[in-house]
Amino acid sequence: MKDFIKKSNKELVTLLSQKREAVRVFRFNVSGSNTRNVKEGSSLQKDIARILTLLNKPKVQATTETK
Repeated sequence: MKDFIKKSNKELVTLLSQKREAVRVFRFNVSGSNTRNVKEGSSLQKDIARILTLLNKPKVQATTETK
């Protein structure tokens, strides 16, 4: 999480698209039984959730301040 905080929004968006592509490739490899590390999928999903949390954080803070 610490390395995600240091990145800008543009970098986070590109990293998010790369992680989503990696999840897609992982799913195809699992269905074809070409993968050995099955924990990789859950770590990719957690990274995606962390990135989305950081991207949405300013939006949530703005809505709570206006109420």
